[in-house]
Amino acid sequence: MLNIINLDKTFVLDGQESNKKHAINHLDLTIDEGDFISIIGSNGSGKSTLLNLIAGSIEPDEGSIILDGQNIVPYKNHYRSRFIGRVFQDPMIGTIGDMMVEENMFLANRRGQKATLSWGLKKKQKTYFENLLAPLGLGLETRLGERMKNLSGGQRQSITLTMATMNSPRLLLLDEHTAALDPETAKIVMRITNDIVRQANLTTIMVTHNMRDAIRYGNRLIMMADGKIIFDCRDEEKNKLTVEELIKKFSEKTGDVLPDTVILNK
Repeated sequence: MLNIINLDKTFVLDGQESNKKHAINHLDLTIDEGDFISIIGSNGSGKSTLLNLIAGSIEPDEGSIILDGQNIVPYKNHYRSRFIGRVFQDPMIGTIGDMMVEENMFLANRRGQKATLSWGLKKKQKTYFENLLAPLGLGLETRLGERMKNLSGGQRQSITLTMATMNSPRLLLLDEHTAALDPETAKIVMRITNDIVRQANLTTIMVTHNMRDAIRYGNRLIMMADGKIIFDCRDEEKNKLTVEELIKKFSEKTGDVLPDTVILNK
């Protein structure tokens, strides 16, 4: 489904060629249809850079990203958004605050389509949006006419998640999408995430600092360090993991310890 081959990315820091960061280091990764992958690792391990490369936000120095047999590296970010959904850490990024909920959802539903004179919202579309939001259990189906900026972070992130998946993308990227939420709200958004991904059988890559979530959700877990994959497990092996074992594996693979910012989210 998705094959990443010899992917490599180096950043020049402070505009000085002598100061470089090898963010992704000749990485290979094969993702199967329907995989729900959690990616963990310390800050600077390459997790978000990997998502940015897949989404097209940045270009690789070398390597291929093969989706359904086609190398998508030449395609720009806006074109990839037709078949790749993404939710960011900041709930404010995925929606337009001054527009109503229904307007945001309408634009997301028309993503990748040409503008026509028939773009106006119709009653049938509003009903469709209501039916998408009702299962979330947050009462958002009754707030279609409210401006996005008036909603809480959790409500806004739940709508962003719905918008990112409403057209059944080939790939869903979640970049620490619960990190900016309080613990209870994060639990609700993760429940909604799991329900949406499982019901639609969406191939999903989720970057997270929450080690319990990484173990609890999905069928596969990947640990990264220094732009490389240092641990990869799935299914029964993953389900048997504990947070303590993950911390130990990180130390064994890197000779280092996970920082408190990661361990505190265990």
